[in-house]
Amino acid sequence: MSPSLGFAAGRERGAALLVGLVLLLVMTMLGVSAMSTAALELAMAGNAQAQEEAFQAAETGIDMAISQGVFSTAEPIEISETLADSVTTEVVTTFVQATSVPDAAFSMGVGMSGSVQAFHFEIVATGTGPRNARSTHHQGFYVLGPGGP
Repeated sequence: MSPSLGFAAGRERGAALLVGLVLLLVMTMLGVSAMSTAALELAMAGNAQAQEEAFQAAETGIDMAISQGVFSTAEPIEISETLADSVTTEVVTTFVQATSVPDAAFSMGVGMSGSVQAFHFEIVATGTGPRNARSTHHQGFYVLGPGGP
């Protein structure tokens, strides 16, 4: 072996260690970044799930109010239910106005001239889910009933 070859090989031994440490540092940074991104995505998915639960609670409140079939033209009707752990719904059904149904709109073929009215109600349902997620829905509907003289 010539002295110049031995000298060059001895000088490069530390370079492999330095390159290995730099690669290890880069891989560590990539791993930490991936873990941080995964934790953020997990929190975002949890928030989306909480918002969906609040949305479904509000929709359930509307369904409950309509299915009970109890409507009042005098005062609002309120319902408050706990649907599951930390999922609640609060519903208020309010009378808006009564509208006469014209003879042409009455489908039984009998002229009823003012004896049928459409009562307009509005439901406001607020669903609350985990992480204080809230969703408020408005639903209007009509109920046909007897009209005035």
